[in-house]
Amino acid sequence: MADGHAWIASGGDWSARPAVATVSERPPGPPLGGLKVVRFPEKLLPEELYRVGYLFMYLARRLEERILDLYQKGYIRGTVTSGAGNEATAVGMALPLRPGKDVVSFLHRDLASHLVFGSTPHQLLCQYLANAESPTRGREGNVHHGDAGQRRFPMISHLGQMLSTVVGATWAARKQGEEVFGLAVIGDGGSSTGDFHESLNLASVLQVPVLFLVQNNHYAFSTPTSLQYRGQRLSDRAAAYGLAGRTVDGLDLWAVYEAVHEALAAMRQDSLPRLVECMTLRLHGHAAYDKGTYVPADQRQQWRAQDPLPATRRKLAKSFGMSEPAIEELEAEADAELHEALASALPVARPLAPAHGFRVFGSSGRRSVPPFRVPKAKNGEAVQLALDYLLSHNPRALLAGLDVGPYGSAFKTCKGLFERFGRDRVLDMPLCESGMVGFCLGACQVGAEPILEFQFADFSTEAVTQLGLNAATWYFRAGREAPLLVRLPCGGGLTMGAFHSGEYEGLWSRFPGLKLLYPATAQETFEALVAGFYDRNPCLVFEHKLLYWTRSGPIDFDGDLSAVWQPRCYRQGTEATVVAFGAMVFEALAAVERCGRSAEVWNPFVLQPLDLGPIVASVEKTGRLLVVQECGALQGLGDAVISRIVQACFPRLKAAPRLVAAPDSPIPFAPELERAYRPAAEKIASAMDRWFDGEAG
Repeated sequence: MADGHAWIASGGDWSARPAVATVSERPPGPPLGGLKVVRFPEKLLPEELYRVGYLFMYLARRLEERILDLYQKGYIRGTVTSGAGNEATAVGMALPLRPGKDVVSFLHRDLASHLVFGSTPHQLLCQYLANAESPTRGREGNVHHGDAGQRRFPMISHLGQMLSTVVGATWAARKQGEEVFGLAVIGDGGSSTGDFHESLNLASVLQVPVLFLVQNNHYAFSTPTSLQYRGQRLSDRAAAYGLAGRTVDGLDLWAVYEAVHEALAAMRQDSLPRLVECMTLRLHGHAAYDKGTYVPADQRQQWRAQDPLPATRRKLAKSFGMSEPAIEELEAEADAELHEALASALPVARPLAPAHGFRVFGSSGRRSVPPFRVPKAKNGEAVQLALDYLLSHNPRALLAGLDVGPYGSAFKTCKGLFERFGRDRVLDMPLCESGMVGFCLGACQVGAEPILEFQFADFSTEAVTQLGLNAATWYFRAGREAPLLVRLPCGGGLTMGAFHSGEYEGLWSRFPGLKLLYPATAQETFEALVAGFYDRNPCLVFEHKLLYWTRSGPIDFDGDLSAVWQPRCYRQGTEATVVAFGAMVFEALAAVERCGRSAEVWNPFVLQPLDLGPIVASVEKTGRLLVVQECGALQGLGDAVISRIVQACFPRLKAAPRLVAAPDSPIPFAPELERAYRPAAEKIASAMDRWFDGEAG
């Protein structure tokens, strides 16, 4: 493991990981059981399918039995789920797809699908053992793995959020000229989530050929389908989105394989998504710790009689005349591979913690780009100029959001872009905030360079899971960078009330893996959008709405991206250091003028990762720190800024730091109430006067 030590010393940088960390594929069309696997548009004959399919089904069942045994003996931790009863669906749905080309997302009972797509038993065992050679390097749970570089996206526990990533990746790959299909798998329980419906609608509206496959095993953990939905078939939901849907026997390997193959052929003709429901089984409880006692005994007995593995074995013998010795030879081939995998996986060393901490960010991308200058622009114009700049210089860049097309977005910051770049690069999306983020996350994995606008920052709360738990952790979990620029029009002062005036920089700063920038001037706005776009991580840019059309200034960008990522100082001083965010920068500047104090005014600008070095140096010089934020004291980053600066320079402080913030309440609507809520210059100046006079409160 000498190369593993390089990965450890690098702080867990995926670019330095040893080769064993990448899930390798079986060669295309490998010989299995004496037959060659062919992929769509070619089709296996029934005899060929059952021979190859049974080998994968048998290998998956035996592998899961060994995994359960290792779990019971304490070698494996976490959650162990079983795909027993689901193998016919897992194999049948995966065999037509083309590994490395088509986009797929599998579930926790689809171990057989991973085998079909090229994962080896050794790699899967290492993943469950969480050892040094696991595909995720021990970073993720047993079933939360994939190979994002091969378009097999890793699973997350929030199952509905996996679907829109497949839609986005399939859409982007086809826009680049590839004939690509998507397979997005969900369970009967997951089909109740909002993201399931968002993704179906999104794929239908954008005409993206994704096959949504529902594995209906009759229970979502312990909740029966009778308490999940009232319709007769889940496939009937397809009609609501203008799609074709069908229900098939998920215990019949050929029925599943043929349904998927036919869906691919149909999507090849009309590029419309399809919905297939597979009626399958779960022969064990939800996981190893669940005995499944909520399933009636007679139903369990009936399911055991319908076990697809022995049924497929009987089919080989009775329908295709395969002899018992020939079947046993197939099984011996799988047993030998599993024995070898166990022998190689069990001795693998445990993973070591990186010497310098875990890396949650990928690379910072390009260091320089063409310069840009205009003598004067409002902040809103700076947004439009930056978007035009990015779309002009990057043919794979796309802008997506609500009303960003002909309307030019709610605040007209996208005006003229649709007319210049067209519908394929400026996308008006359905109202589906979580789905939009997943779409862009998937798109960036196949080479697209997405820019996503939330109509208001408030609406980003609809996508907390997708953005904060999926996109933000993508590099950490999957080893693939996720370059995604997200624009958040935010802030109050325009009398829009509680649901259109939030900032939420405090919320988003709590998710590791996201980068946050909060500009105040036109120059900073342009720089933040350009730098965030070229960075290889999910970057959120907060654009204060009040500043869009009330502030203006020059844009003189020299193209040096490395110089962008640093705090901004607007005024020098010796008596105090004032830190402000967004529109509060200008209120703080006015307050300092009103007080007549010699104070420095800073904007951290980069809120995550938060580099306070220059501001710490300022506080060491002035001995005083005042932080101003527009949101309530408990909602923003002011407390974090104060805490970190106090830790860095406590002995130099001449007075206790102060935080000037709004009340911890929703933002009121009436102009008089909003003015009382927001920390304006007078309130900041009054706080500064009391502070210098030594008064508390």
